Parts: sequence; structure tokens; C-alpha cells
Amino acid sequence: MSQIPTLDIRRFDTDREAFVAELGAAYREWGFAGINGHGIPAEQIDQSYDVFKRFFALPEEVKRKYHVPGGGGARGYTPFGVETAKGAKHFDLKEFWHVGREIPRDSKYAAEMPANLWPDEIPEFREQAYGLYTTLDQLGSRVLSALALHIGLPQTYFADKTDFGNSILRPIHYPPITADDIPNERAGAHEDINLITLLVGASAAGLEVKSRKGEWVPFTADADTIVVNIGDMLQRLTNHVYPSTTHRVVNPPGEKARQPRYSTPFFLHPNPDFLIDVLPSTISADNPSRYPEPITAQGYLEERLREIKLK
Repeated sequence: MSQIPTLDIRRFDTDREAFVAELGAAYREWGFAGINGHGIPAEQIDQSYDVFKRFFALPEEVKRKYHVPGGGGARGYTPFGVETAKGAKHFDLKEFWHVGREIPRDSKYAAEMPANLWPDEIPEFREQAYGLYTTLDQLGSRVLSALALHIGLPQTYFADKTDFGNSILRPIHYPPITADDIPNERAGAHEDINLITLLVGASAAGLEVKSRKGEWVPFTADADTIVVNIGDMLQRLTNHVYPSTTHRVVNPPGEKARQPRYSTPFFLHPNPDFLIDVLPSTISADNPSRYPEPITAQGYLEERLREIKLK
């Protein structure tokens, strides 16, 4: 494959065996694929982006009301200049908001999954953000069903391991860049922490994916395409059968840098107590187990949040 493929997920219902094979091959090679035919209305995505943009346009002191000091960015607002890619010297050029799963406050996961915050200034924020959260959660479950089949597991393998997943919807605002020759990038080279990430609104240029040869490959998807990539947890679970590929968001050239950029990834996580232990079906003579010690999803998440300066 010379470029990252885009696949129609409707074929999971009409041409399952071929679709699973093609999707699995794309992830083995790239750790990334575009997904279209997903049925998420453009109107829903547009309305969500409208409320997100309105929030980020609020005065700084208003937005900071929703920042939770010591919260690791788990919910609410994270200001500009905080998150830093693992190993990077310079912070990312972005601010963002986190929406998590709504669970009963007497749930056994309540300590790891705090209640959501919602901005009073934008009444529609909650409905739009959580509606998009739910829609992407369902699409992510379909992608995981296909990947389970590809590595010889039951189609429903992930269902009871992600039904209370500590997943996050992250509306991001990359403000206009007003200075030239700054060392910071909009998002420094990194890998995602979770199982899979679904990116809505990747139609703006800037996303680049590092190929196996070490080349940076731009991936600007069509407006109706959701970019879905493998995260570190799934790489570990599958013994690197599915690579968690390094990617970044580069600063655009010239006058384009003076324009803001918005994107909204959905980070699909397993349930906090899920034990990430290498799947036997992914161990072979050519690919012996790389991780003899299992770790819980929550333990792994906390370890990584410290590395990226959110904790």
C-alpha cells in the first residue's frame, strides 16, 4: 500500500470477509485507515463543531472556570500550552475540552471516571457533545468487531471490555500562529494511548503519519471520512500486530498559519479494570510476546498522562 486506504464500513455487513481482511491489512501496514459509509450525518458533525467553536471563542477567564487543577485534564477545559508530546521539549499549540462517559455516580468506576462539566454559557454544548460521543462510541465498537475477527477472536470480544470504557471526546482548538519560526508544533509527534482513536474533521490539512520507512505521509481525509488509528493499548494487547503509528499535526505554511484549526478526536478506551495482557492469538515463533507483565488499562493510562504533562 503506497497510501493510507479509506474503506466503506457498510461492507462489514455486505462483504464481511473481504472487508475484515482489507481493514486488517491496512492497520498492519499503517496503523491508520479512513472509514466512510459510517452513517453519521454531516449535519450532526457540523452542529457539534459550531458549539465547540463558540466555546473556544469565549474569553480566557470564562474558559478557565472549567479547568480542574490536578484533574489531569480528565474533564472540562485544558488551557493552551499545557499538553506536551512524550519526550518533546516544547508544548503543543492547542487548547481542548474533555467529555467522558456518563455513568452512575455509585458505579465502581466513579473514582476513575469523574462527572462531566458543561459550560453554562453554551446551553447546547452538552447535547451536541454527548450526542457525538455516543455516535463515535458505537462506530468504534464496529471497527473493533472487525479487528477482533481479523486476529481470530469472536466478533463480540471487545463488547464487555469497552461497555464502560474510560473513553474521551476531545474538541481541540489550534489558535492562529502569529509568530514565524517557532519551535512548537500544533501537535508534536506522538502515539495515542488508547485502543483506537476516531478523528472527526480531519479534512483540514496538517495531519501527518510516519510510514514504516520513516517518511511523513500527509493524510487529509475527505469531509465524509473519519480517520481511525490504533493506540498503544491495542498495540500492546495485539503484540504489535497492529502498530500504534507516530503522527503529528504540522504548522501550515505562510498565511494558512494565521487561520485557526479545529479537530475532534474520540479516544476509545477499555474499562478501567481491563487487564492488558498479550492475546495468545498474536504470539508466534516470529512474534514472541513482548510484554510478559500485564497492566490494567487505568494503570497504563495514569503512567502515560504523567509522560505528556497532564498529570
